[in-house]
Amino acid sequence: MRKDDMLVALINEAKEDVNAADELIRTYMPFIKNETAKFLKRPVIEENDCEFSIAMMAFYEAIQGYSPIRGAFFSYASVHIKSRLIDYTRKERRHKNLTPLDSEDSDGDELSPLEKLSDGSDHAEELSHRDAVRSEIEEFTKQLEDFGLSLSDIADHCPQQQRTLDACRRALDYAKENHEVLDEFLRTKRLPIAQLSLGGAVERKTLERHRKYMVALLLACTNGFEIIRGHIKLVLAPQRA
Repeated sequence: MRKDDMLVALINEAKEDVNAADELIRTYMPFIKNETAKFLKRPVIEENDCEFSIAMMAFYEAIQGYSPIRGAFFSYASVHIKSRLIDYTRKERRHKNLTPLDSEDSDGDELSPLEKLSDGSDHAEELSHRDAVRSEIEEFTKQLEDFGLSLSDIADHCPQQQRTLDACRRALDYAKENHEVLDEFLRTKRLPIAQLSLGGAVERKTLERHRKYMVALLLACTNGFEIIRGHIKLVLAPQRA
């Protein structure tokens, strides 16, 4: 049995057996720790860094959500871990921003707003987020190449009119609600235009005209690209009158 096949077999076993999942996590703890360290930009301190626990949970989620048609497992798990760590960092930052401006330091001296803004911790978080964005875009670009596409292709075929964006959104919503459509898309590397047209109530010629754009939309919804999905969600959001 090939090494990749053995890994897939272990993952499938871990989906059904908690003990097998725990063993898989223990086996690949160095990978999880390395991904966390890359995000933190420093070595992991297991007993202190909540991010390490978040990464382990994300690795477990990656096991549960993985299918060979999603590509290499460790690439998929890496993207998933980074996405979860970014979510955690954002929540922590929002929580910190709720601290009153007239809060005091440990010595009882009031800190000025300028001193609080000069803390520097937000800059570190921003750098981590920026690196995660770059990493996700690099992985997304690599997977686009499997479809013979590049980011410039997607930009060139992005719809300009709101009604076309709405049509693309309906087709995407249909695909997200019918996972077999996404699985077939990944397996064949072909856009299921007929299914999307019928299921999303979208004219076939609209999807054909924007095929490259639709490929990018579907790909972003299959491999844990949460940052890219967030951007797509904003772009495709229905316009209010």
